[in-house]
Amino acid sequence: MHTGSCLCGAVAFSLNGPLRPSVACHCSQCRKTSGHYWSATQVPTDHLLITNDTGLTWFRSSETAQRAFCNRCGSSLFWTMDGEDTTSIATGTLDGDTGLTTSKHIFVKDKGDYYDIEDGPEQLAKY
Repeated sequence: MHTGSCLCGAVAFSLNGPLRPSVACHCSQCRKTSGHYWSATQVPTDHLLITNDTGLTWFRSSETAQRAFCNRCGSSLFWTMDGEDTTSIATGTLDGDTGLTTSKHIFVKDKGDYYDIEDGPEQLAKY
């Protein structure tokens, strides 16, 4: 089990079961919601238990997906695609050591011009 939260603690959660390796997304929506690229692990939605939802707000970020953030401190937390039974969780919101690695970078054609992507993980122009 892993636990995590937003910066102020108004949203807290636990994750049950194995975590997917982290995926770094460089699309414009992820860059705008996080201030840089967004790195996320993923679990089946029924393995995500929200233990404090005081500050949790969901918003529709596209015609096919929604994102969640803390309405108190602004932390970007979750992303879900309509019709799928998984939830992506911002890797940086997890407590302590995760043992995760970054498996790939997606939407690299959309990345900002102010940074380079490290060699190693697979890089995909799209997802």
